[in-house]
Formats: sequence, C-alpha cells, structure tokens
Amino acid sequence: MVVTQLNLQFCFQGKKLRGFSCELTRSSHGVLPESSFTIMCQVVVPILLSGLGMMTAGLVMNTIQHWPVFMEVKDLLTLVPPLVGLKGNLEMTLASRLSTAANTGQIDDPQEQHRVISSNLALIQVQATVVGLLAAVAALLLGAVSREEVDIAKVELLCASSVLTAFLAAFALGVLMVCIVIGARKLGVNPDNIATPIAASLGDLITLSILALVSSFFYRHKENQYLMPLVCLSFAALTPLWIFIAKQSPPIMKILKFGWFPIILAMVISSFGGLILSKTIAKQQYKGMAIFTPVISGVGGNLVAIQTSRISTYLHMWSTPGVLPLQMKKFWPNPCSTFCTSEINSMSARVLLLLVVPGHLIFFYIIYLVEGQSVTNSQTFVVLYLLAGLIQVAILLYLAEVMVRLTWHQAQDPDNHCIPYLTGLGDLLGTGLLALCFFADWLLRSKAELGGISELASGPP
Repeated sequence: MVVTQLNLQFCFQGKKLRGFSCELTRSSHGVLPESSFTIMCQVVVPILLSGLGMMTAGLVMNTIQHWPVFMEVKDLLTLVPPLVGLKGNLEMTLASRLSTAANTGQIDDPQEQHRVISSNLALIQVQATVVGLLAAVAALLLGAVSREEVDIAKVELLCASSVLTAFLAAFALGVLMVCIVIGARKLGVNPDNIATPIAASLGDLITLSILALVSSFFYRHKENQYLMPLVCLSFAALTPLWIFIAKQSPPIMKILKFGWFPIILAMVISSFGGLILSKTIAKQQYKGMAIFTPVISGVGGNLVAIQTSRISTYLHMWSTPGVLPLQMKKFWPNPCSTFCTSEINSMSARVLLLLVVPGHLIFFYIIYLVEGQSVTNSQTFVVLYLLAGLIQVAILLYLAEVMVRLTWHQAQDPDNHCIPYLTGLGDLLGTGLLALCFFADWLLRSKAELGGISELASGPP
C-alpha cells in the first residue's frame, strides 16, 4: 500500500490569500517514513533513563525488604508487582492514549486539550482507587492460601497502604505523562517513542518509595484503630467526583464503564509474580532477586508498551476500528513476519529486540558496581539472565502484534485493552524467568562444588 500525505500551508493578509506552500510525502510501507536509526535515537535515551529508574527502584527494594513493616507484613512484598504494575495498567495506558491523540491532532485545540487531559486524569484516579483496593485483596487471598491465617490489623494496613500508594503514584505520574506528551508534540518528537519509557523510569521508583513511606507510617500508628479505615473511606468518597469529571469525554466514559476487565486481570497476573517474589526473596540461593526483579520486569514492559503504542497509532492513522489493513489480516502472524520484514512495525520490533542485551548488560554492570559482592557475577548467571531477557521480550513483542490485531478487529482500542495485559505478563514472565535463572545458577554451582569435593575425596591419601 502506497500512502501519500499532502501538507498545504496558506498565507493570508486580512482576508486575501497571498501565497501557499505545498509538501508531498510518499511512503510505500503504509506509514510516513521513519528509519530504524530514527526509532533507535528516539527510544534509546528514554529506555536507558527508565533502566536507571528501575535500577534505583531495585536498590530501594533491596533496602526496604529489611524494614520492620515488610518483615512483619509479608503480604506487602506480594503487593509490590501489582502496585508497580499500575504504571502499565494506568500510566502507560494513559501515555499511549495521549500519544495517539497527539499524533492524530486531537489535542491541538486548547479547549479540546483541556477536556481530554482532565477526563483522562480523573479516569486514572478512579482506576487507581479501585485497583489499589483489589490488589490488596488479591495479596491477602494469596497470603491466606499459603499461610491459612488472616490478621485484621494487617488487612487494614495493607488496604490503606495500597489505596493511598496507588492514588498518589497515579496522580504524580499522570501529570508527568501529560507534560511529556504535550512537550513532545511541540518539539516534533513522536510521543509513542518516549512517553511510556519515561513513565516507567520514575514509575517503579515513585511507587516503591511511596509504598515504603506510607506503609511505615501506618505501621508506626497501628494502635490508632480509626486511621486506616478512615483513609480507605475518604478515597472511596472521592470516586463520584472523579466520575463526574470523566463524564466530559464520552470515549473516557466508555472506558470507565467497560474497561475494567483488562486492568483487573493484569493486576491478578502481576499478583502471581508478586507471590513468586515473596516466596524467593528471603532464600539465599535467590540473593539479588529484589534488585533484578524491577529491572527485568520493567525493561520487558517498557519495550512492549512502546511497540503496542506504535501499532495502535498506526491503525488509528490508516484504518478504522473493526477493519485490519491488508498486510495485517492474519490474527496469528508468522513470527518471522513480526521481526524480519520491511514493514514499519516489524522494523520497530527488531530495534526494540536489539536493545535488550546491551541494555541489560549496562544495567547489570551498574548494579554490580553499586552493590558489589551482594550480587552474583558468575558468567553462567549473566548468560542465563541475558537469555531470559531476550526470551521475555521476544514473547511479549509477538503477543503485542497478535493482541493488537485481535483487539482492533473487535473494534476496541488497543491503547486501553492490550497494554495492561502485556505489562502484567511482562511482570509474571520477568519474575518467573529471573527465579529460574537464580535457581539454575545455584544448581550448577552446587554440582560443581560437589564434583570438586568428590575429586578431593577420591584423591591419594
């Protein structure tokens, strides 16, 4: 499909036309030209910044896991992935929606811009309050299944910490996303390439820091039996206000009515990743799990969010909901077509996949410099870690292609329905594969040590 874009600019003096300029752009690939180099230049800096943010979050998590509140209320660790995953469920989805709106010219008019921004921010506050409470319930249920006990005081602390953390993190990151998308639009940079990674660069760190501070505050005031229920009720009482503001935009109201299933299911998926984390973090063979979990989960989530946002923008620009372009008719494309063709979406998938190994090597090296001997530096673990990162991102990028096609065919917006699932899967895949890396490395080292002991024992006296 050949696409031609004609840009006309007219110059008026009063009501008289004094001149005009004409710019013609043709593309044989169905979208306006964007080379691999352009994509990489726009993506690499935000990805590196997001990696630094996630590394800092990992270091923070490695510290706070020893705080009294986290030692006593183990379910707080189960709560970490779903709460941190809110950046995928809410902020990255918000960034993708705003990026699509910016690229299609929906926020160029100041009045329309105000309506879109206020309704979107109100929407994520409603979602944050509900999902924060549900995340606490999920953590409690998973904890109760494994321990067969429930402490009411811990239930209150967990619910209040989760709701307040989700609310504050969603507000801070939501405002940040609005500023980034509008700024990128004015600078002529594609918001799809930078908004979601920058959301992640501060998302993990902000969410973990707020959770640690809020939960510690409630832990110090646990004798006050009215404080935590009052916090939960106060934020629940604000929900009608956010709904009233969200009603300004019919598309946002539609999301508010019918868009709950993706973010709730994504939260449940992330909770299983949290269960893996809580079961492994204190064991010696998984030493370093707290540091690397935000990094591997975040990198996968960031890259797949960029790809999903780009494919969604592509479809919004060159198709209508319910109708797939000719080259995207297959719901289950050949993996080779996802990574190895000349189409713009395949090209961006290749660029994102190529960033995995160098990105993880940089992050691993910086973590090792900061943490030193508390992080394993065996070559076996490094190879396994890089392989796990590649497998995770390759699976997520392919699933992004499949899910966006299926969602668009059903006349639904991929920005709202795909990113939560994919970032939730990124959390689960990342945490599970990382745990396997630590276990395999420990197993291989144990066998090597036993082999050395056997050789010494069978040697001459």
